[in-house]
Amino acid sequence: MHDCCGGSCSPRSFLTKEEKIEMLKEYKKSLEQEAKGVAERIKDMEKN
Repeated sequence: MHDCCGGSCSPRSFLTKEEKIEMLKEYKKSLEQEAKGVAERIKDMEKN
């Protein structure tokens, strides 16, 4: 079993707590950026 988070998978089966935390932080940042992009797209579409 691999520990995957947001499409970023580790080839190792057992990650350290610190590695898991870092992966989750990166995943959270990616989600925040995606939400920002969606908000911008909605704003652009509402203008037209």
